[in-house]
Amino acid sequence: MIIKRAKEVIRIEARAVKALENRIGEPFQSTVELLLNCKGRVIVCGMGKSGIIGQKIASTLTSTGTAALFLHPAEGVHGDLGAVLDDDVVICISNSGNTEEILRLLPLFKRKDVPIIAMTGNTGSPLASRSDIVLDIHVDEEACPFDVVPTASTTATLAMGDALALALFEARGLTVEDFAFLHPGGDIGRKLILKVDDVMRTGEDIARVDREMTLSQVILEITSKRLGATCVFSKGKLCGIITDGDLRRLMEKKHDIHSLLAKDIMSPEPITVPEGILAAKALRVMEDYSINQLIVVNQDNEPVGMIHIHDLLKSGLA
Repeated sequence: MIIKRAKEVIRIEARAVKALENRIGEPFQSTVELLLNCKGRVIVCGMGKSGIIGQKIASTLTSTGTAALFLHPAEGVHGDLGAVLDDDVVICISNSGNTEEILRLLPLFKRKDVPIIAMTGNTGSPLASRSDIVLDIHVDEEACPFDVVPTASTTATLAMGDALALALFEARGLTVEDFAFLHPGGDIGRKLILKVDDVMRTGEDIARVDREMTLSQVILEITSKRLGATCVFSKGKLCGIITDGDLRRLMEKKHDIHSLLAKDIMSPEPITVPEGILAAKALRVMEDYSINQLIVVNQDNEPVGMIHIHDLLKSGLA
């Protein structure tokens, strides 16, 4: 019974979010254009559960390049309204559209001539009628068995907020570097800032052999450089790679291997990544090809570094 009920909650909330897709139209477009042209901040206002969702929306907007802050409506009528400036835009969140604390603020917003965007599930409500733009977030039912506790409605509100934030992020033409600047710390910061150049082995630490070298020389190079692989060169050009996995498989198949040369063992056309790419992208390449080493090359396809998955683990990326 418990599992059945939990699955039903997920289905109800998923339907609520899916239904929003058909409501993304002219009001949404107008909202994005208004926020793009806003010379001030986006003030997000909501009470109770809507307020908690509003705090998340304000945070997401700010972290994606749109300056925003949350205004608690009850505190707003007791002095915090001073945070709202003439160039700001206000987003008021109320599923019913009848939240008393928000309705009390509307005349004050109007007096400041601040545009009001309503996110409400009741397009015929006082909030909707007094707003400049209305985003419809209504749901057919809450996941609560009594259809009372805000569940599907808060999920839909959050999804609409995310849609706004990311539409604005793309419309501003911001790059991953811009996003990284806003997230310099933690796991997000590492993924967006750390590049292969920061963790790769370079210079004498790159394992390399000539294609005419013997198996013993290959094993010695792989062992000494501790990368589990070595680049193979021919006339100064990269022509292959030999990994410790290649050596293990070779020993399983061959009885007499001592006469073999690097060119007999190597895998031609090794997988490489260009210098300067994010280390997170290099990690995805490793995962896609189920490999533990990568050769980093410059624009002339010349090896400038090697990276082992352990290097990424030490960096905290993986």
